Amino acid sequence: MSCRRTLRLILTVHGLIRLVDVAELLAAELVSNAVRHTKGRAALGVLWAADVLRIGAWDADPEPPGPPRAPAPTSDLPEDGRGLTLVRACSDGWGWQPAVRNGDRGKYVWCELAATV
Repeated sequence: MSCRRTLRLILTVHGLIRLVDVAELLAAELVSNAVRHTKGRAALGVLWAADVLRIGAWDADPEPPGPPRAPAPTSDLPEDGRGLTLVRACSDGWGWQPAVRNGDRGKYVWCELAATV
């Protein structure tokens, strides 16, 4: 996935290599959800401010994301539907907000990683 390679490059160039592995996982989950659950465009956003990395995905569906699922018993793990559960478990915080991009209504789902990760 090109978002993972791009994010790795950005974080490495800015000296944030310690965040790369978790950030790649979170970006992939957010972008995968955006692509899978909408018919329109999607975009990745990355912001570093006040020692916090914010990763987000915009998509053209204004409906809120479904809530993260509770972990399933290991004998009955579903093949999909774990994206926001991973985001919640691996980030320091996450959320969503309605957003407009290039005139299209949609939403922005984001998560944050503190510099201490």
